[in-house]
Amino acid sequence: MKIAAITSYLEGLAPLSLQESYDNAGLITGQPGWDCTGLLCSLDATEEVVREAVEKGCNLVVSHHPIVFGGLKKINGKNYVEKAVIAAIKHDVALYAIHTNLDNVAVGVNGKMASRLGLRDLQILSPREGGLKKLYTFVPEAHAEKVRNTLFAAGAGQIGQYSECSFNTPGSGTFKAGDGANPFVGKTGERHTETEIRVEMVFPAPLQGTLIEALRSAHPYEEVAFDVVDLVNPHPETGAGMLGYLPEALDESAFLGKLKELFGSPVIRHTRFSGKKIKKVALCGGAGSFLINKALSAGADAFVTGDLKYHEFFDANDRLLLADIGHFESEQFTIDLLRDILAEKFPTFAVLKTGVETNPVRYFS
Repeated sequence: MKIAAITSYLEGLAPLSLQESYDNAGLITGQPGWDCTGLLCSLDATEEVVREAVEKGCNLVVSHHPIVFGGLKKINGKNYVEKAVIAAIKHDVALYAIHTNLDNVAVGVNGKMASRLGLRDLQILSPREGGLKKLYTFVPEAHAEKVRNTLFAAGAGQIGQYSECSFNTPGSGTFKAGDGANPFVGKTGERHTETEIRVEMVFPAPLQGTLIEALRSAHPYEEVAFDVVDLVNPHPETGAGMLGYLPEALDESAFLGKLKELFGSPVIRHTRFSGKKIKKVALCGGAGSFLINKALSAGADAFVTGDLKYHEFFDANDRLLLADIGHFESEQFTIDLLRDILAEKFPTFAVLKTGVETNPVRYFS
């Protein structure tokens, strides 16, 4: 199996276009055309993880965090980033990161956290704007169903919990085939009028290339007429954070105890108790302070994340419980997420989970 087959699958789940501008997701070292001997999933791609991959016969490490964020002017091993890159290049290990693009899909990091907590009725806390487009195409009436089905299968027509959504308008199309054309209907040099259906449906922006290819394959015309329009509608399946409901309301101390147990946090920093029951929960893996106001606007009883600063705790305004469970602690189960989805897709291939503890934070008690 080529490394490209694995990375292409991952980018189908979490397109690189969904990563934040500061990020560096994607293939960092190695080449897509290499044969993959084995795959190791991790949260961080440190030198120790690279050496573990070598020992286990894996030449691909899929990590959540990219080992390289900024440009490297020198690679001489003076820090942990350079040491990891040197080890990867020396041993022909490909490093692939799936970071904020995995944060920004419903089945990603935050979905895993929500599953761990048993949250129900999930929705994206801050849906991503500009993530949707609309396709308009014009099809002979007799072929409209085939084209619709092909586009649905390619991922178009999903609106919230409804699939296969489209709008169809009958009308008349005209065209005149020129010299060298091979028209499906009509004659060269003569204007032809055909009863057609205008088919329109929304789709996630990253699917545009795949969708147009599918359209061309199913459409009977030699030249396919279509329009693609950008939408300002937020995409409900992509964006930051997650919002959901606990099966039953908990008091604040019981809720923090549940977090400590489920995420293995040695200590949880939190705002003062108000006596309010916790039922509606917002969360964000990693550093999620930028979503505090979104959690407040959504009416969440608690917001769970990591890396909160001193003054950010004031932002709760005594209206919700802020709980900082730690950056690593909030994202640690991303390793299981990656291992599970890759093992399911490639069941005959070696997909391993790192045994290296990469959390750089230690707690003294």
